[in-house]
Amino acid sequence: MASLQDRKSLDTDEKTRSRDEEKDAYDVTVSVAESTEGDEALKLVGKERTAQFSEEYNKKLRRKLDMIIPPLCAAVYFTQFLDKTSLNYASIMGFPIVGQQYNLVSLAFYLGFLVWEFPTVYISQKLRVGKYLGANIVVWGIILMCHAAASSFGAFFALRFLLGMCESCVAPILILIISMFYKKDEQGTRVSWFYVMNGLTQVFGGFVAYGISFYDGNAIASYKIVYLLLGGLAILVGVCVIIWLPDSPVHARALTTEERIAALERVRDDQGGTENKHLKKDQIIEALLDIRTWLIVLTTMMTSIPNGGLSNFSNKIIKSFGYTSRQTLILSTPGGAVASLTTLLCGWYSDKKNERMIPIIFCLIPTIVGSAMLIGLNNSGNKGALLFATYLIGTFGSALSSVYAYNASNTSGHTKKNTINAITLVAFSVGNVVGTEIFQPKDAPAYIPGKIAIMVLLTVQLFISLLLRWINIRLNKQKKAQLEAEKTKNGWTAEDVQRERERHAFMDLTDKQNPFFVYTA
Repeated sequence: MASLQDRKSLDTDEKTRSRDEEKDAYDVTVSVAESTEGDEALKLVGKERTAQFSEEYNKKLRRKLDMIIPPLCAAVYFTQFLDKTSLNYASIMGFPIVGQQYNLVSLAFYLGFLVWEFPTVYISQKLRVGKYLGANIVVWGIILMCHAAASSFGAFFALRFLLGMCESCVAPILILIISMFYKKDEQGTRVSWFYVMNGLTQVFGGFVAYGISFYDGNAIASYKIVYLLLGGLAILVGVCVIIWLPDSPVHARALTTEERIAALERVRDDQGGTENKHLKKDQIIEALLDIRTWLIVLTTMMTSIPNGGLSNFSNKIIKSFGYTSRQTLILSTPGGAVASLTTLLCGWYSDKKNERMIPIIFCLIPTIVGSAMLIGLNNSGNKGALLFATYLIGTFGSALSSVYAYNASNTSGHTKKNTINAITLVAFSVGNVVGTEIFQPKDAPAYIPGKIAIMVLLTVQLFISLLLRWINIRLNKQKKAQLEAEKTKNGWTAEDVQRERERHAFMDLTDKQNPFFVYTA
């Protein structure tokens, strides 16, 4: 490992004058950094790069990280989505709550999610995020198993509310962990590796529920077996997360000290930072005043409303085509496979082309087409075409995966990251609350108003995605022009610029405060 002190020599006085000029040029930025604590990473690597690692070493380290982090993230998301949508399976397996009360029980999960999102994100900032996540998973596993003991509307509503509270920390923490360990051109793929579980759970859950549906004993209702099984699985995953999921590169017990330093140096030039345990009000204010935050809110809302409806009513829609409950459970599984494939393709394209919004557009168009088919072919009796339309609809789920990757790649400053992730998930929960109400009992079995709502919302989302992309490209052009002006003014060499870039990386600056931060379109 070679020191960066081995630079081509300059006269000592010239070095001093040059660095004084640099300090004046970035006085505002430096004063911000000096007024607050930097990242936890500074404890290991300092402000300037002191170690170099070969490309082969970094590839080996990335492979090691890939063996630990994505599988655990995937297990968490697999468990979460399966637990969240357990009500969808229970609804056609003798679940005692029906009609509008079923809608309200569906809604309760997202109310809990909404109420607890901001508190859980800021609690997690003070604690070790991996351990906090694992504890929440164990608790929600217990809550899920308690569903088997409930029998009244009030009990199911309360349990679903608590379930939402516990699960609200999942996405913000997983996004944060991915952003700490992986470079920007690796994040979209890694997010897709855990988000793909949304589709795979649809396949897995459908087959499990199908198998349980053959149980005809009187000792316990079929839907209760689903809750006991999934709750036990969640507890097991929670224990694994507590033991093995690293909280940050600084505290990754599975890595040697040298590997921890290398993990931090890998992401230094991305300027995304790692973690900081102090809540910074200026970063919260910046997040709230950033126009992109509210466009992400709209993006998330536009895709979460359909999700709230379809995650609880998709089986009922398929059953309305004239299939039995058992046939419905099996016929719903290809939709999960389509969703999984779309998620992986969008994640791959996102990193390969350094894009976040274009993949969203790709995955929305089939859903719009599928919604139009369900509306136009209603009462046609063409079961094959209607089923194909429900499978097309599943592609829209990949949009939220791209939103998560967008947040990971386009936000810096630990408090700002947490704030925007929390706002995103609040929008997710609000959208899902609304979504549970777009499929009204009076509109059954066709639910035409709900299908029209999905088509319209996702069409609007196409234009929001293009606007977000344009804004990020414009911000990059402005930053590039400002940096070129400073280089000319101070006579900086490429080496001078690189040194400043490295110095800013772990100061816990926001993307707007950091002149070297580059946005991903």
